[in-house]
Amino acid sequence: MLKIGLQLYTLREELERDFEGTLRKVAALGYSGVEFFHYFGRSADEVKSLLEETGLTAVGAHRPYDVLLENADAEIDYILKIGSPYLIVPYLSEEQRSDWSKVAANLRTLGEKCKEKGAVLFYHNHDFELRESSGGLTAFDYLYSEVPSELLQVEMDTCWVQYGGYDPVQYIGKYAGRLPLIHLKDMKLREDGSAETVVLGEGEVDLPAILEAAEQAGAEWALVEQDYCSRPPIESVAASMEWLNTNYKQGGNIYV
Repeated sequence: MLKIGLQLYTLREELERDFEGTLRKVAALGYSGVEFFHYFGRSADEVKSLLEETGLTAVGAHRPYDVLLENADAEIDYILKIGSPYLIVPYLSEEQRSDWSKVAANLRTLGEKCKEKGAVLFYHNHDFELRESSGGLTAFDYLYSEVPSELLQVEMDTCWVQYGGYDPVQYIGKYAGRLPLIHLKDMKLREDGSAETVVLGEGEVDLPAILEAAEQAGAEWALVEQDYCSRPPIESVAASMEWLNTNYKQGGNIYV
């Protein structure tokens, strides 16, 4: 069974106001781990101490692409100190992805540095990696064909795979054995075709099928994320955990 974590970007405003208190709330809601994106000025020792207090596991960190390119050693040392080997490239701007071959070369270099220091590099997708192409492949597939698995692992945002026009279950199977992490996210399509991220179970994504496929593919963690919340974010992540408790963690509908 997958372990359930939370990508903390969902609670970015709460964390800025009260970093320690927000992490305590996340633990109280039943999440087993957290994926960072910002440390809000806390040292690695401070974060490690808070994780030990709450019982939360660090499930890596999303760190800006340019920061990783400029300051890889410090970023790797920080994530290792708080107890995770996972360092994740979360997003590329249009300028940063203007040349996918350059991105692949940079990821290879970063992956080699991570491997040398005992860390693991990941890439987290949005929808544009499925809509853009390079070398006759989607940009998503191109990156993973150019950088070997020992230097780059997959963190698949299953919602954005679907929004990009592909079947996330099929894509999970395609990368079986190479995706320890998935992002579990639900969405509704607005009238203009844009995506509205919603609480798990309130959208159009086949979450039970994704969870089952992720298990079969050997994933370790399913990380809940809601980019934007129409209700208070802490209520949203609580409601998503309630859905998981009913439909996954207690064996509910996913196994029917």
